[in-house]
Amino acid sequence: MKVLVIIPAFNEEGNIRKLVFELNKLNVDVIVINDKSTDNTLKILRELKVNFIDLPCNLGIGGAVQTGYTYGVRNGYDVAVQVDGDGQHDPNYLLQIITPVLNGEADMIIGSRYIEKEGFQSSVVRRIGIKYFSSLIRLLTGMKITDPTSGFRACNLKVMNYFANYYPTDYPEPESIVALLRQNYRILEVPVIMSERQFGSSSINLMRSIYYVIKVSLAILIDRFRKKELVESLELLGDDI
Repeated sequence: MKVLVIIPAFNEEGNIRKLVFELNKLNVDVIVINDKSTDNTLKILRELKVNFIDLPCNLGIGGAVQTGYTYGVRNGYDVAVQVDGDGQHDPNYLLQIITPVLNGEADMIIGSRYIEKEGFQSSVVRRIGIKYFSSLIRLLTGMKITDPTSGFRACNLKVMNYFANYYPTDYPEPESIVALLRQNYRILEVPVIMSERQFGSSSINLMRSIYYVIKVSLAILIDRFRKKELVESLELLGDDI
């Protein structure tokens, strides 16, 4: 089974070197997606001689991650693991995240910091958003996801193919979870410990958090009701026939 680690990176000059070193110790294939960084991220990637794709323009987290999944599908990988470039995801948990996928227990595994609630628990504003999306996903799908914004995820080839063709653009994690559950993919969570970002700053501030909640909520609800209307239309069509 070929496993690929996908690292989306935007202005991560302070974090990317250590992350790549840690992953190299595990002897896994890595592809870094440089999302048109304006700092020294690209220079460092060249120095490290790690496989990377340098995007010609900034696509945002969704476009960068989708590029990684497309690369994985085209290069014959069976499992892809998404690891954020900010250093918050501990590579030592890769085995726990990958193993259930390799064993066929789930189509996607999410590393959750809220199962055992150890380590860095994120900011207050983000925790409020996480609880909100967890409740929304449970309301719409019946599935409890404790860490719906986690970007520490592993998936099998079926999900890789799906994400290579469809992946939300901005703040994609909760929306992509609902999309997979709607398609009856199996999702499980495993406990992980995450760290606080050491260098650089997150792009999500208070105003972006509010925008994030509204935009993703609307996208999820529109997708949900669109499906409901389609099912009702097909049922009516069947009655007419």
